[in-house]
Amino acid sequence: MDLAAAGLSEQPFRTHGRPLVTIRYASYIAAYDALTDMLDCRHGLVLLQGPPLSGKTTITRDFADSLSGECAVAVIDGRGLNTTGLLSSMLRQYGYEIDSNSTSELLAMVKVFCLQQTASHKPPVLLLENAHDLNPSALRALCELAELNVRQNNALKMVLLSSQSLRSMIEAPAMECIAKRISKNVHIRPMSSEDARTYIHSKLRAAGSQDPEQVFPSAICTELWQSSGGWPGILDRVALLALAKSESLPVSVTSVERPSLPAGTWDDKAQDSSTEDGEQPRLPKLIISCQGQMLSEIDFDRSRILIGRSDHNDISINSKFVSRHHLLLVRHGKTTFMMDLNSTNGTYVNSRRVSNHVLIDGDVLSVGNHRIKFVDPDATTRGVVEGVDFADTAIMKSLEDMRSLLAQENTEMLPAANSENLPTYVP
Repeated sequence: MDLAAAGLSEQPFRTHGRPLVTIRYASYIAAYDALTDMLDCRHGLVLLQGPPLSGKTTITRDFADSLSGECAVAVIDGRGLNTTGLLSSMLRQYGYEIDSNSTSELLAMVKVFCLQQTASHKPPVLLLENAHDLNPSALRALCELAELNVRQNNALKMVLLSSQSLRSMIEAPAMECIAKRISKNVHIRPMSSEDARTYIHSKLRAAGSQDPEQVFPSAICTELWQSSGGWPGILDRVALLALAKSESLPVSVTSVERPSLPAGTWDDKAQDSSTEDGEQPRLPKLIISCQGQMLSEIDFDRSRILIGRSDHNDISINSKFVSRHHLLLVRHGKTTFMMDLNSTNGTYVNSRRVSNHVLIDGDVLSVGNHRIKFVDPDATTRGVVEGVDFADTAIMKSLEDMRSLLAQENTEMLPAANSENLPTYVP
């Protein structure tokens, strides 16, 4: 059918380039919010997974557009990229003119840029599409960049996008520096039937239709939703084909094709980061107060949190009653473990002095004159503190990380001690 005959001035269901209009459905909102939250997280790194045509690219491009002028952003297709290709693409999008082919020089340029921008409170952002298909050498460079930090803030915000599960890649030992930074693990999910109807009619209106129901009645929208599985990219293609095949309005059900559909990326329950009803899991929170006045509320969005008087802690409490490195909180699965680090004045949980403790929802930690309330509605039982897997693996690993941090505490973050010869580049 000719577009004009359907009352349309342009193609509503574009399969290439920018969509005519962006429709915010449930999964779009959840993913977009995760990307926005990443900007305020010192360890911000988001995994965004979904099958082809699930809407990942639309979401990330909209997010990148929203950052225009706020910070440097690179949107890169990682498919088959080697180290030189990755670094060159990043630098070009960050505003550099590349006149060097040396991988070491390119890496030095990226590192210096990230450190300088983060020191100015504008850490750059990397949106890496098809992260699963990145060359292994480029993955190693990505890991180096993931470890850059300035005053305990990672110097490059990252979003790794993939059309397949990233679980096996992230669980590889060589990727630990990436895995420990993950702030959100998001799986794109299909639209509901109502979302699909709103999606179709909104696009028709944007293309000039005065009465979308005369083109695609609600019953046909349901057919299109079922045939597309609720995936927006497939829905665009099915609707486009149905409109082209139809000889009259409204479009009939016989014009609706039923293509083969991809599976979601969450089919392995161990990989699913959502609850059974599709909601994203709630992060535990730490509510810090002193003498009855709330000072801050912090999401427990990492594997461990170090608390003490030093500025190098994840949470710094400036009080003479708090030791330089007072206590350590470790997150392991759905369990949170507290360990006092031989502090001078001790750590109290619910008014009882403890050296280690499994926390549950509502526990109050007393650190000098400060109170830290632990909020996690999913933590209702304490479990066994002495569990070999938990204590020996999770705690010891966190202690190793902490010791590495303390060993570096008196070193300057900018410039790094071993980077005296790195050139300073200004785009």
